[in-house]
Amino acid sequence: MCKGLTALPATCLKSAKDIKHRIENLLQNTDFLSDLKAPKKKKPVVKRENPIDIEKWKSSFNNVINNEVGLAAFKAFLKSEFSQENIAFWMACEEYKKTSADKMAAKAKQIFDQYVEMDSPGEVNLDSATREETRSNLLSPDVTCFDEAQSKIVTLMETDSYRRFLKSKLFLKLSEHSWKLLWPRQGSKEGPDRQQPSPALLCMIDW
Repeated sequence: MCKGLTALPATCLKSAKDIKHRIENLLQNTDFLSDLKAPKKKKPVVKRENPIDIEKWKSSFNNVINNEVGLAAFKAFLKSEFSQENIAFWMACEEYKKTSADKMAAKAKQIFDQYVEMDSPGEVNLDSATREETRSNLLSPDVTCFDEAQSKIVTLMETDSYRRFLKSKLFLKLSEHSWKLLWPRQGSKEGPDRQQPSPALLCMIDW
């Protein structure tokens, strides 16, 4: 015959009551219940810069300027040649395309005066026809205002500066020693799981 709880030692009964009390407190805690019901948030996947991508820079100039690290390296190279106005103009055009419609006119005039106008501080090498076409676009500026001029400068960089960049000491050093120069050690991990390099670090490399 079952003697029930009275047959248990007093210490066991006290422990059981304590456990019951704790469970009741947890169930009354709304934060605890919401934590149980709420789906766990997944950790964001951080895309790592793979040094193998440096090899892609050889196949296409677009792979260079559309890659954060590649763009920083190319800017550093042009700075060493005192010809950074071309990439500065390209970047200004890319930023302009993100400008809100109500601010486009002022932004377009600023870019034109800085890079397109004759004898401007950062004048880029454009033929007179493209320069005048861009000037006309200022009368009714939209996202395509600098498309023709930007395209001409991209072609100029691709056929000139880009080729020298691929043969430069900077590019060769990045290709041969990218892990050691740019990817700081994280514990004992090696390879693509290392931290993405800071583009600013590229500008400090002594080549």
